[in-house]
Amino acid sequence: MKAVHFGAGNIGRGFVGLLLHEGGYELVFADVAAGLVDAINAASSYTVHEVGEGGADKVVTGFRALNSATQSAELIEEIAGADVVTTAVGPTILRFVAPPIVAALALHDPSSPPLQVMACENAINATDLLRDQVRAEAGEAWDALAARAVFANTAVDRIVPGQPEGAGVDVTVEPFFEWAIERPPFADDAPNIPGAHFVDDLAPYIERKLFTVNTGHATTAYHGAQAGIERISDALADEAIAAKVAATVAETSALLAAKHGLDEGELAAYRATILTRFRNPALPDTVWRVGRQPLRKLSRHERFVGPAAEAAERGLSVDALVEAMAAALAFDDPGDEQSVELQRLLREQDAATFTASVTGLEPSHPLYARVEAAVAARQAAL
Repeated sequence: MKAVHFGAGNIGRGFVGLLLHEGGYELVFADVAAGLVDAINAASSYTVHEVGEGGADKVVTGFRALNSATQSAELIEEIAGADVVTTAVGPTILRFVAPPIVAALALHDPSSPPLQVMACENAINATDLLRDQVRAEAGEAWDALAARAVFANTAVDRIVPGQPEGAGVDVTVEPFFEWAIERPPFADDAPNIPGAHFVDDLAPYIERKLFTVNTGHATTAYHGAQAGIERISDALADEAIAAKVAATVAETSALLAAKHGLDEGELAAYRATILTRFRNPALPDTVWRVGRQPLRKLSRHERFVGPAAEAAERGLSVDALVEAMAAALAFDDPGDEQSVELQRLLREQDAATFTASVTGLEPSHPLYARVEAAVAARQAAL
């Protein structure tokens, strides 16, 4: 069995690639970073170091890497003969993954099982987005190619911090992980991925993860940055910040219970597990890494505005979520392009224009006035 994985970074090697290796797949990484591709090809193995309680070192073998920018013909050939294609590149990069998949499907043996495609991104229904881009790229040829691939949405969760200097292609991760995959697209032929679980309805799993893990992680980062704290674990050691983070994910849990009927006791236990993970002192994670790209994180369907908007529509509390958004507005990291752009927009646009353009909220939305007030308060402080 063979799997082609787009994105040979830390998530690709330390999470998705590791589990595919454990499932018996030969691994082909595809990435545009020439130095990383060369380093992977120079290694006969790499180690995933799980740090924290219950962690272990896991060795990955049987892999190679291709430069997707310069080795397109080789990449297409590898995909055409693969069983599985996965991605961990970021939702905005998926459009660049579509063309080689389309070209490979044209070469894929129609008598073979369909190629199993899963986008493992921090986004809701990212595989649907990739499928739509593949279909658009194929154009009129899609009708002939459609049966050669199946596309399944996934929800992935594992904290992979910034890596220590000199680590090479080894990766340091937390012991915890979750990979939920929707079952129906595969019928009776699901991929062999140890530790993954297949579910009939993925939506509650995706939103539980995004609105708890991603929202909570970013909330910790932004409040921590405001307090001048460097590490995520140290930020949660501050009782005031820990209380704000707990209040924020309690609000998202209230939405999840109302929207999906999830058990409130199970959600409370899930929140407790998440906060314990964030407190892991063995993870050298910083507020600057977790808080990067604040404009994306403040967009309409992301981890703050997405759940807060739905909660406000239901008349649920959003006080802590709005406070977290206010902290995000204050995130000022000269090393992060989006942070620099965020602060520029706050200086140059009025509060109404900024709120509408960045968050995508309509002025008539019940959340809009609260967010606009937070924007105006940040602008007054500049």
